[in-house]
Amino acid sequence: MTTTTAKRISVKMMTKIAMLSVISFILYFIEIQVPIFPGFLKIDLSDLPALIGAFALGPVAGIAIEAIKNTLHLLRTSTGGVGEIANFLIGIAMVIPAALIYKKAKSKAGAVIGLLVGTLAMAIMGAFANYFVLIPFYTNFMPIDAIVGMGTIINPNINSILTLVLYGIVPFNLFKGLVVSLVTMMLYKRISPILTR
Repeated sequence: MTTTTAKRISVKMMTKIAMLSVISFILYFIEIQVPIFPGFLKIDLSDLPALIGAFALGPVAGIAIEAIKNTLHLLRTSTGGVGEIANFLIGIAMVIPAALIYKKAKSKAGAVIGLLVGTLAMAIMGAFANYFVLIPFYTNFMPIDAIVGMGTIINPNINSILTLVLYGIVPFNLFKGLVVSLVTMMLYKRISPILTR
């Protein structure tokens, strides 16, 4: 491979990553409230371009898309970067295992297994990020009883930070992961020819 060809491939790759990052950034602002979860938990599809990019271009591309999306979001952050760091960690927790499994088994079954493992990893990372980072951060602005109370309204078993994470945040991230996975499965085959050619 000549230097010129390598540069052309590199520029193409960067262009695709940039395009997917902008789409991811836009999707970050389209949030849907799901009544069965606490009010502060909203579904967005901003991990979708990172998953599609990771499947088509490799795990590093997916990580880059998550990083760029969250860096752009820093321009209008209300969390001083804490929310963006957590979103990045939760996003790559799904993207990396899903992309690595799909890379080893490029089939529908490989994609499904990768997305399921990624969803589980995202739920685990989401639990840790919320318990140790996000909820403690939000207690600077809101009493802990008020935060837990938002979960109690939905599920009376939620009465502490731990139960909020276990009965509210973990199920939410599992649900979100499954929604993002389903949309990825629906769109990937249609979009991948554009990204891989």
